Amino acid sequence: MTFPTFISSQTEPRARGKEFGTHLRKRVAANFAGYTDLFRVAGARPAQVRAWGERALERSAAWAPHLADEMAGIAAGAGLQPWQVAVVNARTEILAAIDFVGHGECSTSVVLPDTGPPRTVQTWDWHDHLRDAPLLWEYEPDPGRVVRTFTEAGALAKIGVSTAGLGVHYNILRHESDTADLGVPVHLIARRILDEAATVEDAAGIARSATVSASTVITVVTTSEAASIEISPAGVAVIPPDSEGVLQHCNHFLDERLEAGVRHASGRPGTYDRLRHLRDHVAGLSAPDLHTRALALLGHAPEDAPVCAHPDLTQPLNQRWETLATISLDLPAGRLRVHQGGPCQVTESTWQTF
Repeated sequence: MTFPTFISSQTEPRARGKEFGTHLRKRVAANFAGYTDLFRVAGARPAQVRAWGERALERSAAWAPHLADEMAGIAAGAGLQPWQVAVVNARTEILAAIDFVGHGECSTSVVLPDTGPPRTVQTWDWHDHLRDAPLLWEYEPDPGRVVRTFTEAGALAKIGVSTAGLGVHYNILRHESDTADLGVPVHLIARRILDEAATVEDAAGIARSATVSASTVITVVTTSEAASIEISPAGVAVIPPDSEGVLQHCNHFLDERLEAGVRHASGRPGTYDRLRHLRDHVAGLSAPDLHTRALALLGHAPEDAPVCAHPDLTQPLNQRWETLATISLDLPAGRLRVHQGGPCQVTESTWQTF
């Protein structure tokens, strides 16, 4: 089992988007429909979702006009309206506006060894009815710079790596400052970091330049440095590795000031359990071999931390979580290593190199 791939031939944003939308028309439309179902079950009205999509498109155009153009191109190719593609890119913001609480989500580990490239791995957990949304996309934002990203059909980026030697991991957060007045979608921040940044400082500057309405953490890794950039309407914090070069993150804030405003902390104990699991398995997560690192993420509830998630089919779709991918950054090669599914399904032969 592998994720579908798409390599853009167009470099102008609107043309690139239209090419993407045309070739992936059914997937983009299905992803929008899947999010429409999720928002409905979570309590949003269709008129609210449209208004939020239009607002997200407006804020995106003000902050990064070329990315708004690319979303409009995807819409044209996929037979959708631009606000509908903006909804897919702003799904984090819409879920924050609804005040949606989820108990699953991603776990990220980065280790900077004394010698050799960074050793990274993360699980990507999301709703099981959206398991067909992910894909791998390669495009060229500038001549000579190639970006490869694991993303969802219609979303401009998520987890990824560039040939400039920088990559990002990605986890959702919740903060009391999150608001229904939609800001710049955090997925677009990840996209601009992949397209433009060469250092952690560059990435933090891009994050600080955006007015956001929802929270996330983008863990930025280069061949020599790493940091988790925690983003919320209350501010941006940069979390460095510890003295051993270890940097790990789940779905709660680590910055002391931002942590004081963490949203739904008592309702999401799994994130704290998962971070303890990561910290207890540093040896495995430090291994040069990716397969060993992935197996160090193996943990199932209720006996262990729910790092590897499986959906409870008795629950409504907005409360069903599945580890849909296990992902690592190969910075020297400018490539992603991706396994479709959770750590419990990993074998030596299931890794997809993109």
